[in-house]
Amino acid sequence: MDPTAPQTAPSGLSHEAAWLRQIAERDSQALADLYARFSPGLLALARRILGTTADAEEVLQEVFVHVWNHAERYDPKRSSVSTWLVLLTRSRAIDRLRSRKVVDRTHEAAHLESPPEDTSPTGPDAVLTEERRRRVKEELTKLPPEQRQVLEMAFYDGLTQTEIAAKADLPLGTVKTRTLLAMKKLRGALRSEIRQLL
Repeated sequence: MDPTAPQTAPSGLSHEAAWLRQIAERDSQALADLYARFSPGLLALARRILGTTADAEEVLQEVFVHVWNHAERYDPKRSSVSTWLVLLTRSRAIDRLRSRKVVDRTHEAAHLESPPEDTSPTGPDAVLTEERRRRVKEELTKLPPEQRQVLEMAFYDGLTQTEIAAKADLPLGTVKTRTLLAMKKLRGALRSEIRQLL
């Protein structure tokens, strides 16, 4: 008999659901078994949404950290384990995609290039660019310290959100929320500033 084939656990739960019950009791082997069965498909799903293996691997890690910390939230009456994991992966991948797009749009607003014909470093556009940079730095100082911290760690230290969470000893969800709030504030401030300069 194939040990990886779906079977019914003695308790009446599927093996996958039984693994989640064991994970809730801090059974690391059950987590390893769950990971071995579902990680290839979940990684492929995340990669399809995000387009990069690196981001997909981070999402996969986030999903299984969530499973380890919140396995008791799984309700076998509402969905199968595979459906639950797919929904978790899809949700986290989409959140990461949206966050990445916000960051990209903010970078574009903060680093508007001068027109090709203006090559003078002391020309009007250079002055405006320098003014925008000054305003970006100024807006950063206006952010709440906890929001400024995550942006500085991301932009200046080049850390991922997972790395920030580990380094700052914060839940990953908290890091994501703070980053999103900070980026929204910066985008609003930069949009207003750009309108004034044009």
